Amino acid sequence: MITVENLVKQYGDFRAVDDLSFTVEKGEILGFLGPNGAGKSTTMNMITGYNSATEGNVTINGFNVYDEPEKAKRCIGYLPEIPPVYPDMRVKEYLKFCTELKEVPKKDRKAEVERVMELLHVKHMENKLIKHLSKGYRQRVGLAQALVGNPEVLILDEPTVGLDPMQITWMRELIRSLGREHTIILSSHILFEVNAVCDRVLIINHGKKVVIDTPDNIIRTLGGTTGVRVVVDAGEEAFGNVIGKLGNVSQWNALEENPGEGLHAYAVYFADDKENRDHLFRLFAAQSVTLYEMNAIQKTLEDVFIEMTGKEDATC
Repeated sequence: MITVENLVKQYGDFRAVDDLSFTVEKGEILGFLGPNGAGKSTTMNMITGYNSATEGNVTINGFNVYDEPEKAKRCIGYLPEIPPVYPDMRVKEYLKFCTELKEVPKKDRKAEVERVMELLHVKHMENKLIKHLSKGYRQRVGLAQALVGNPEVLILDEPTVGLDPMQITWMRELIRSLGREHTIILSSHILFEVNAVCDRVLIINHGKKVVIDTPDNIIRTLGGTTGVRVVVDAGEEAFGNVIGKLGNVSQWNALEENPGEGLHAYAVYFADDKENRDHLFRLFAAQSVTLYEMNAIQKTLEDVFIEMTGKEDATC
């Protein structure tokens, strides 16, 4: 379990993290999002004890990171964005070194190295120098070191960087399985990944908490339905004449798709959050326009993220 209370990191007059509080329970995966410079890395460094806080507290499984750093750190496995691997060491040698750093009992070290190599599928690379590994395998070895000692809490910063699509799918499944027994904070630039893996999402901006909730609740509460996709037998001019009779349409546009011979697809956006599909259906019927399909256009987590952080891209 992770508890962050009123966390502040101040540099002069600038607050990189500003009064941030949240809790992550055992068996929960929390997605940690924010634009570049939002304070994510600073927060993760303070949670793991690599950086001190100006104000506030962090407790890991009941141990205060600043008052009981050694006890707290034993509970944490940390994979930073750049894996802390030694390129001139062999995989097995490096992981054995990690068992020593993490004070795994001597009698258990060999078995622990074998366990994490098997878990991360790097056993066949055990005698290779890390500098000769691909970026994806270096990432796996980096995650293996985080798992040495089977810590209760995992802090993962971009764990799928450098992996190919099949490896990414495999890594996501591994993280999900780890989430059954561990408390996990996952930071990722890939919002689809966060939506697919995480139980809840924390979005911060300018060091402050913007929202924390499940991905579905964030999308439903803060995104809502932005409009509808319709397929009809009317060209653009005829469609525009019909849709103009519905007073609360803020925007509509033709979609670049081919729904079938003689059919056209459009996106229609409304100026309010009311349910407008029934009115639209009746309008088409009254104007003798045949409606073939009508589907709600839902905002994605990426759409909501961009709106909430005021960014033109979804870099987090």
